[in-house]
Amino acid sequence: MEIIEVLPALRMLRFPVGSAYLWQDGDELTLIDTGTADRAAEIEGALDGALRRIVLTHWHEDHTGSAAELANRHGAEVVAHRLEAPVIRGEAVGAPPVLEQFEVPIKAALPPLPPAPPCRVDHEVEDGDVLAFGGGAVVVAVPGHTDGSIALHLPGPRVVFTGDAVANVGRAMLGVFNTDRVRAMESLRRLAELDVDTAVFGHGEPITRNAASALHGASTAAAT
Repeated sequence: MEIIEVLPALRMLRFPVGSAYLWQDGDELTLIDTGTADRAAEIEGALDGALRRIVLTHWHEDHTGSAAELANRHGAEVVAHRLEAPVIRGEAVGAPPVLEQFEVPIKAALPPLPPAPPCRVDHEVEDGDVLAFGGGAVVVAVPGHTDGSIALHLPGPRVVFTGDAVANVGRAMLGVFNTDRVRAMESLRRLAELDVDTAVFGHGEPITRNAASALHGASTAAAT
């Protein structure tokens, strides 16, 4: 795992597959996503405060894999959208992606991921709910990648956590492996309207300047 300081209060935890993020408010930490099921010990090594909450942007194994272990060890509150909660708890099966033609070889080349153990969800959220970190983190529903995918917008520091609604691999772009590409494009357009300077992604490099412009460009490109 590689630890990258994005902002003084924000660290990126980069794994071989995907990334998680630690936001720090004093001695209180919020973890956004948790990597695959073999990453808990590495994440714990990056904790330098009390892990107050874990926010899961969606149910996929590379985002929820270490959530149960970390939540149980640290007593952290687990937060997810109400549509993702049954899958995260192991009570339902998530819908598979509807692959675009160009995505088929990409998906085939990926290594299998360890399954995510079922994890409790303590707080089910909806679009517009506000979480108590980063000066007030607004939940932004971004369906399309999965039905209950969420982003998190911190208006004060002008930061957005996009989850897999957007990727930044070479350039900002619509995330891949969506269940509904039309809804995913609508969600990208919504994110492009946010007033943000910094954007961080489930996959790809952070953008630390002019993120709104990059998201707008991604939205325009996806529509063509």
